[in-house]
Amino acid sequence: MSIKFRAGTLAFAVAAALGTTTTYAQQQPAADEQEVEKISIVGTRAAPRSVADSAVPVDIIDGAEIANQGPSDMVSILQNVVPSFNVNDQPINDASTLVRPANLRGLASDHTLVLVNGKRRHRSAVITFLGGGLSDGAQGPDISVIPASAIKQVDVLRDGAAAQYGSDAIAGVMNFTLKNDSEGGFIEARYGEFYEGDGDSVVIAGNLGLPLTENGFINTSFEWKQSDPTSRSVQRDDAAALIAAGNTNVADPAQVWGSPEIKSDFKIFVNAGLDLGNGAEAYLFGNVAKREVEGGFYFRNPHNRGGVNDGGTDANGNQLLLVGDLTPDMSGNCPTDIQVGANVLTNPRYINEVQNNPNCFAFNEILPGGFTPRFGGEVLDTSLVFGTKGEFSNEVFYDFSLSHGRNEVDFAISNTINPSLGPNTPRSFSPGKYIQQEDMLNIDLSKQVEVGLDEPINVAGGLEYRNESYEAVAGDPASFEIGPLASQGFGIGSNGFPGLSARSAGKNSRNSYAAYIDVEAYLTEDFLLTGAIRYEDFSDFGNTTKGKVSFRWEFAEDFALRGAVATGFKAPTIGQNNVRNVTTAFGTDGRLIDRATLPPTDPIAQQKGATALTPEESESYSLGFVGRLDNGLFFTVDYFNIELTDRIATASGQVLTPQDIQTLLANGVSDASSFQEVSFFTNDFDTTTQGVDIVANYDMEMFGGETKFAFAYNWTQTEVDSFSDNISEFRVRMLEDNLPAVRYSLTANHLNGDWRFLTRLRYAGAIFEDHLDSGLPLDVGSEFVFDAEVAYQFTDNFNLVVGAQNLFDNDPDIAEAYDTEVAGSRFPTTSPIGINGGFYYVRGIYSF
Repeated sequence: MSIKFRAGTLAFAVAAALGTTTTYAQQQPAADEQEVEKISIVGTRAAPRSVADSAVPVDIIDGAEIANQGPSDMVSILQNVVPSFNVNDQPINDASTLVRPANLRGLASDHTLVLVNGKRRHRSAVITFLGGGLSDGAQGPDISVIPASAIKQVDVLRDGAAAQYGSDAIAGVMNFTLKNDSEGGFIEARYGEFYEGDGDSVVIAGNLGLPLTENGFINTSFEWKQSDPTSRSVQRDDAAALIAAGNTNVADPAQVWGSPEIKSDFKIFVNAGLDLGNGAEAYLFGNVAKREVEGGFYFRNPHNRGGVNDGGTDANGNQLLLVGDLTPDMSGNCPTDIQVGANVLTNPRYINEVQNNPNCFAFNEILPGGFTPRFGGEVLDTSLVFGTKGEFSNEVFYDFSLSHGRNEVDFAISNTINPSLGPNTPRSFSPGKYIQQEDMLNIDLSKQVEVGLDEPINVAGGLEYRNESYEAVAGDPASFEIGPLASQGFGIGSNGFPGLSARSAGKNSRNSYAAYIDVEAYLTEDFLLTGAIRYEDFSDFGNTTKGKVSFRWEFAEDFALRGAVATGFKAPTIGQNNVRNVTTAFGTDGRLIDRATLPPTDPIAQQKGATALTPEESESYSLGFVGRLDNGLFFTVDYFNIELTDRIATASGQVLTPQDIQTLLANGVSDASSFQEVSFFTNDFDTTTQGVDIVANYDMEMFGGETKFAFAYNWTQTEVDSFSDNISEFRVRMLEDNLPAVRYSLTANHLNGDWRFLTRLRYAGAIFEDHLDSGLPLDVGSEFVFDAEVAYQFTDNFNLVVGAQNLFDNDPDIAEAYDTEVAGSRFPTTSPIGINGGFYYVRGIYSF
């Protein structure tokens, strides 16, 4: 096998087989020799190639760029360096508190395929029931379990690649290449804090490379983190009114908006390889990660929280108190007409007839100031991949691998109640867990064939078998128990996140088989053409065939056109097809309600319009220009267009009528009286997403040292082409406008002797927010954020770094119109620059 490592053609050898290639993201080599080292394996089964020769764009971020960041979690790091990659803070957003959804090129978090060392990464067990509109219902991988200390480089393929890799690769592919050093390493200690004096975080990380006999390596990386919560809240107006009326039991603030507490976050990755001789090698890599997180939930008003305190209204519209009769025969004659007024605690009827009456009970007796649940849980993530690759005697290259991945989320909720249990309710619950598991077998083959063209044709093909399962495990009995007060209008289950009952528990699985073939060929010395086709068959919904064609034409030295046309798909996940869940959210009437998410096959979901899920289908094309000027400036400009039909997401909340509730009860859903709305997964809207990515890199000598400039720009626009009545108009606006249309960053990294100075300007355009999904619109203005970092190499082994993210402590627009009307959120919760403000940090790195 011969490979020409010449400038301008090396990168083709990798990306062409599957119709993908690479571009610079943040670093530019100073010479062709360095350029050869900047290679990518993502999107191809041919030889790795340099970043300059790309049929489609790939951002390549090396380990140093990953390390030189303020945040330590991978999703926040990537947002800093890849403008088309977006992630929001998740201050109060159900399971999203545990796994934040991230978006590439304006699509949902499960439209991006994640690879580690070129192998498919399993998805998270967390389904994003509240995903800020765009990711509602998404179930993507959890890339935050990957420690930055393990990364050699990250390749972000910004092009559809379902014909190469199968389901999910509609927005693109992210490949995390692990370090493979057989010696040396480092240990790092990091401390950081937000300017407001909260959110203290401590990170200890390290990497160690060791030889595995004389012919191999074993490289181990770890990271441990703890982080305190933050608060960017104002007092809710209803809580303030209670305090003004004399209720001294209400906290200030009653509800906290901010980053959750990370009690413990430990992750370890191992990467190993062994040369078997005769061009063959064995490899193995895997991880174990465990994270415990706890965040806030919505405040439960002691006067009108449904299923807890809300006794309805009288004929004059006065709010009444919900009072339960504790006698076995309902002989307590408990009042049902007590008006709460401004402070029910001072109402003589409440004091005499409820508080001092052992036969009658209201939750104001034990929770006089209401309550705010604390929600979180533990995420346990494990994976193992092993295989062998090499070359047969007939010059056919092979790669055989087996992989296993498992993600488990075990929920926990505290400072809450099971209202139906009355005064005997526990205050903490284990509501259950979800488990996602995937096992996969891959056989990949490739061969270069001489046909008389400028270079041999590379032909690749392979087979894949994948088994996926999604399991719901019931919670502790008290979390879903139907207590004696249920028949009197009190809610059932742990309030805020009712436990998974035995009816909701169970395991579902499916198998899929795939076969692919791809070809890349230089038709002339300057023109590369690639094609790929993939057939995939799923046991639960059938089969699909997708294809892709891409090209690169170097019409002049150092200047080229490139483009691609592709079809793609995303299969509905096992979780989306089968999950049952109840979450607390703002309903269509602006009040806090319990919303049940039901499988699309559930009778009540079908009554509300649900149908069996089918795959999402996409058609996409891209066209780009690549150039390098004589002064060393390297730049790429790429346009993309993605038409996505039958998109899968959770429907907007559908109000349950009394007749619906009776139907649910008749079908055995015994806690149906606790639901005010239902939702379900549905193929219910089509979108067109288009955009432009611009990347430029330039090196120059200045101030006695070398400065590397990197500019990355993204414009993305999404239009909802059609949608059904299951999708609200506010949801449509969130899909179209909740991500900034324009994001860009300009980075300067100056090296001068033992000093390093890094500055970065980040810009995020204006967005629209449906505040707390409650039908209250906010227009959020554009923002600039400035980052800075200074490092000094004290010795050959020790490096000290001091820096700040959001150096000038820029905040998003204050949510003035709604800061107290709904829930006390000081800032728009989906702000692209976050809500916490400036963050400073110090890092000490000892290398050996």
